[in-house]
Amino acid sequence: MHDIRQIRENPQEFDAGLARRGVDPVAAALVALDEQRRAVATRMQEAQNRRNEASKAIGKAMGQGDSATAEALKAEVASLKDTLPALEAEEKDLTAQLHDALAGLPNIPVAQVPDGADEAQNVEIARWGTPRAFVFTPKEHADLGPALGLDFETGAMLSGARFTFLKGQMARLHRALAQFMLDTQTGANGYMECAVPLLVLDEAVFGTGQLPKFSEDLFRTTDGRWLIPTAEVSLTNAVREQILEPAALPLRMTALTPCFRSEAGAAGRDTRGFIRQHQFEKVELVTIAKPDESEAEHERMVRAAEGILEALELPYRKMLLCAGDMGATARKTFDLEVWLPGQGAYREISSISNCGDYQARRMNARFKPEGSKKTEFVHTLNGSGLAVGRTLVAVLENYQQEDGSVVVPEVLKPWMGSIEKLEVLF
Repeated sequence: MHDIRQIRENPQEFDAGLARRGVDPVAAALVALDEQRRAVATRMQEAQNRRNEASKAIGKAMGQGDSATAEALKAEVASLKDTLPALEAEEKDLTAQLHDALAGLPNIPVAQVPDGADEAQNVEIARWGTPRAFVFTPKEHADLGPALGLDFETGAMLSGARFTFLKGQMARLHRALAQFMLDTQTGANGYMECAVPLLVLDEAVFGTGQLPKFSEDLFRTTDGRWLIPTAEVSLTNAVREQILEPAALPLRMTALTPCFRSEAGAAGRDTRGFIRQHQFEKVELVTIAKPDESEAEHERMVRAAEGILEALELPYRKMLLCAGDMGATARKTFDLEVWLPGQGAYREISSISNCGDYQARRMNARFKPEGSKKTEFVHTLNGSGLAVGRTLVAVLENYQQEDGSVVVPEVLKPWMGSIEKLEVLF
């Protein structure tokens, strides 16, 4: 959400920022709509003031025996009473139009974000690890996994496409990954563990920016609630409509939850395998920070996600997303892409974004700086630490053996009991 006052003060700068997103100039139209709204609000206030003045003057005129003046004032008050509802309705309608127009616009990229229309213009920042040299041709997880318990057929039979049924040691490995991630983020990285609702109201999904423009990417229940696409929605909205104490910031939270996405905008992409599912688990990281701390918190969050990949010894690269490839709520985003030898490519496994005050304005989440009488909007950040299913895919492909088995990464063994290798089930 954007501040109309800032748009009024710097319309050209605002349009230039949106142009980097491929959005046509809108500042002039927004400012004109706001001027119209403010003009109506001024007329409404003047009418209210005049009604109050005239009402007081009636008594005075009657006390002086000036019935003609009193009757004229009564007629004026009656006319103002008829006029005010129309002005109030017009002001309310214009306010709603302006709110909706602002709510539909994406965040403005910061200066460090490279220009570009899509992922081809993303910039590689760093790489970690060396891809394993296989003495055999590595398989993709969709070919390797079924014999180990990655059951696509049963998932499809139960729920349709993009659902998977995990069996035996595969289910155990999936759970081990999730617990390892959560324990690391709460222990080593200091995020507070939360157990959050999976069903949320309109206000929550609006607050983090999925509504109004991206409703088709979500699942909605018959009673009007939404299944969360990520725990970001629940965690970030925990501070909605609050004024936080400065000492409470930064507030770092994490949650392991199922996530639900319709993938309406991903037709034809990753239809094979476990990469893009309607239901998946993810360890989400959310930080609520003071504006002057958000950049440092962004780097800290990236390191928290990178640490999981490094502990699992999975090669990855760090990408700075260009303006055209970022999510609508982000002002700066890093993606971590893990190496998948079966595909011979790096694939996204975590996206970590600094949203600035964009979400905070939608949620009215603020704090009062030390020594200040005025409140300021907090900054919000979110990222995956990590997506469990995609990490499972990376482990399967990177740790596969020629006989079709998969070695359990050393760091996961405490969560796997005595299991050191996933063996072929049949």
